Amino acid sequence: MTFGDAVTGNGTLAPAQDRLAPTSAGPRTRTARVLRAVGRRLLAVAGVLLGAATLAFGALQLIPGDPVSVLLGPSTQASPRVRAEITHDYGFDQPLLVQYGHFMGRLARGDLGISYQLQRPVSDLIAEQVRPTVELAAAAIVLAIVLAIVFAVATAGRRSLGRTLAIGWELLAASTPSYWVGLLLLTALSFQAHIFPVSGDDGLRALVLPGLTLALPLAGVLGQVLREGLDAALAQPHVVSAQARGTGVVALRLRHALRHATLPLVTLAGWLIGALLGGAVVVETVFGRPGIGALALSAVSSRDMPVVTGVVLLSATVFVTISTVVDLLYPVLDPRLRKV
Repeated sequence: MTFGDAVTGNGTLAPAQDRLAPTSAGPRTRTARVLRAVGRRLLAVAGVLLGAATLAFGALQLIPGDPVSVLLGPSTQASPRVRAEITHDYGFDQPLLVQYGHFMGRLARGDLGISYQLQRPVSDLIAEQVRPTVELAAAAIVLAIVLAIVFAVATAGRRSLGRTLAIGWELLAASTPSYWVGLLLLTALSFQAHIFPVSGDDGLRALVLPGLTLALPLAGVLGQVLREGLDAALAQPHVVSAQARGTGVVALRLRHALRHATLPLVTLAGWLIGALLGGAVVVETVFGRPGIGALALSAVSSRDMPVVTGVVLLSATVFVTISTVVDLLYPVLDPRLRKV
């Protein structure tokens, strides 16, 4: 009998390599579990994008009017021969399933089509307008989070006049339309005080008012959610224990309670993306800024469905990407959710 052997239940010897087999299977099991989780996530992402593309194609077919007339414009007179050539070139005369197959094939190759009105690739149009919208969204997110954290941390865990005023401000900010907030800010800080420019995207000063307009409603909602999370976190045993050890009020809330209170905010990430994309249309219109929102509004007004389809697919891609990042952030923010 060697040192690595052991006696089994029936009195025989079990080799050491047999007894080590279950231990070596552990990493393989975890790897398989991770691969299955990744596979499920990729299937979900593919399903969302397929659904968004199918809905966009359906909207393209349900739009009233003749797509050839949209291509030619309302003031253009074309002969029947020209109209027939356009119909054939764009495949409008083919069966619906064939059109759907061609549409999905182009998307699989990364081809979003050609704009009806501008006669340019949709991918180029979107690429040109991404930067202003990303700048606006980033500014709005930063302002909203900062405002929400300041008001929630300052008023959590206590019943005071300041908490009542903060809650009232949050309700007012969350319920006020963005265009009305933008008009008020323009009137006060642009037309009268002449502090910020009225329109455009030239420099940081031109970003302040649009970012604040988009951030205030978000900050109202995030502040309420964050305060409730802080109230619950402050009642947890580890926070009470830290308070008993003499930890200051600000340190107690920032170091011990805020991390646990951010989980509901992470859950709202999908809603945040939708609110940013929807609000960008209004804000970019009010302040005369370029961006994806202005591009989508112009495309909808002119019934330029390839551009609308491209914006829809971009929104779906951003949404599923953010959802995936959120799923990965949960175990980082809360160690209790980490799987062994």
